Amino acid sequence: MLEFLPDDPVIIAIVLILLSLIFFLYLLLRRTVLEFRDGMGGNR
Repeated sequence: MLEFLPDDPVIIAIVLILLSLIFFLYLLLRRTVLEFRDGMGGNR
């Protein structure tokens, strides 16, 4: 897998930033969905 990485550090930095943004959005959406479900379901 590592041999597919480009030698340009700028491309690596952009890919890492995009991956972290996608991961952050995933966590944010998951937390929002879980809170919405808890709000709809009431107290458990």
